[in-house]
Amino acid sequence: MRARRMAMILSGLEPHPSNSVELEQYTTEGDLAVRWLSDIVAFGDLAEGCTVADLGAGNGVLGLGALSMGAGRALLVEADQTACDVAMFNAESMRFADSVELIQATLGSEPVDLSSADVIISNPPWGRQTSRADRPFLEAMIAAEIPAHLLHSAEAIHIQPLFEDAGWSAERYGEADFALPAAYSHHSRQRGRTRAAFWRLAPP
Repeated sequence: MRARRMAMILSGLEPHPSNSVELEQYTTEGDLAVRWLSDIVAFGDLAEGCTVADLGAGNGVLGLGALSMGAGRALLVEADQTACDVAMFNAESMRFADSVELIQATLGSEPVDLSSADVIISNPPWGRQTSRADRPFLEAMIAAEIPAHLLHSAEAIHIQPLFEDAGWSAERYGEADFALPAAYSHHSRQRGRTRAAFWRLAPP
């Protein structure tokens, strides 16, 4: 499938409900999702038939995009029930329901089995509303001991030392604009943007 067509499909998915400030629920735009997933393919981490774990899956855009690029199975891990419902609706609309395992769980509080995954992708809470909100996601990556790709604030300075202290390699390989819809009262503009960084994280 051509990148432009895929971006249009992903942008047309039912959006993230974006109703929890604490969970920092933002939808990843289709264009950005395709760009990032294409980079992951180029690294060789998103191989044909692989199993992808999407941590903090939201409306499922990243996991479903990975399936569109050849992944065989997607584990969508999400804490919010409404977001889970939206993700499954989107999986059904893209005819990927049989390739999706939806796991409703709060990372750091509930056990999540990622042993079947080949690669992790995640756009976690960045910790702007709740300090260290990203830590359960980062710790789950380290515990899984498989390659991971992370989308995080370009201003974050803790990613590299956290993973290198665990013996991992941490490569920041790009940046992009990330849309912040006016979903919450603390956003003064109708639509804002911030910078996000792409990371490839590899276990020892």
